[in-house]
Amino acid sequence: MDTIRLNEWGFATDKPFVIAGPCSVETPQQLDATVGKLVEKGIQIIRGGVWKPRTRPNSFEGVGEIALPWIKDIKEKYGVSFAIEVASPYHVEKALEYGIDILWIGARSTVNPFTVQEIANALKGVDIPVLVKNPVNPDLALWIGALERINQAGIKRLGAIHRGFSNFNDQTYRNSPLWQIPLELKTRYPAIPLINDPSHICGKRDLIPMIAQMALDLDMDGLIIESHIHPDEAWSDVAQQLTPDDLGVLLEQLHVPNSSAENPIFKSKLELIREQIDEVDRALLSTLRQRMKLVEQAGVFKKENDQALFQMERWKKVFESRPEWAVQMQLNPDFIKELFQIIHVESIKVQAELMEGVEKKGS
Repeated sequence: MDTIRLNEWGFATDKPFVIAGPCSVETPQQLDATVGKLVEKGIQIIRGGVWKPRTRPNSFEGVGEIALPWIKDIKEKYGVSFAIEVASPYHVEKALEYGIDILWIGARSTVNPFTVQEIANALKGVDIPVLVKNPVNPDLALWIGALERINQAGIKRLGAIHRGFSNFNDQTYRNSPLWQIPLELKTRYPAIPLINDPSHICGKRDLIPMIAQMALDLDMDGLIIESHIHPDEAWSDVAQQLTPDDLGVLLEQLHVPNSSAENPIFKSKLELIREQIDEVDRALLSTLRQRMKLVEQAGVFKKENDQALFQMERWKKVFESRPEWAVQMQLNPDFIKELFQIIHVESIKVQAELMEGVEKKGS
């Protein structure tokens, strides 16, 4: 993709790049009070929802375009830039009319290529930064496709927002971070700025510092955080918004690690550790190959004795024992459970292909 790096976007680029502000623009008074305090904390790019896509009807969906003149006044009063979400060509038209500085495409829009293409068409010939949130579902190709559509419309100041992914089983986060997906995006497109949204990942303000720090530790470029002058009185996303004062404390406490490795002693020690990791990985793969050979033997034996491929008692034993072993070895049992689910699926596949081959040979 033909994009411009963040330090060429025309904004202050000290790491982390921070966008902060209320989930929703509610009233002129709420916006003024929030932005005034955020500016005191050094925030120069404000976010605020004008149109809010909600999961269910009859909930607060934003005040709509009446907020745009309020935003224009706030920009003039405080000298800040402003970012809003757009979900249609009309939203793009009105945002540009009122001098909005940054647009973002929300997760519910990213999931629909038709919607993204309509927004992209509305952006042709426009030079404005656009941030694309990951889709609600964990689909990297869909995320990349949305970025490509916006880029092909001529948008070069293009960034991505990692806001987490829907996961029915996650009891901790509002949206599971699934760090491997944004990191794969960063690996493929290192020039595209990657901004973390800890507010929507966490859903609870007390978790935000941990996720924000993790994002910086993983070399993400910035943060977009919800902040409201009175979070408990907010019209939406009450639990995940920070006061400007709390946001200021958070930003002071965050540590930005050095992403370069110029120190020769550091580089040599790190390279040695990585070589050891490579050796362990080779041993892991060798052990896994050994296991698959045993799986093949078990498959042949099942076939010879007219037994079913999947045997529930054996699977239950594996599924229960491996996480217990993991705890004994100081490993994360949830990770090991997930790992052995993958191994089990592959084992069944190997045995099925083996049996199919035996049957064809016999016929």
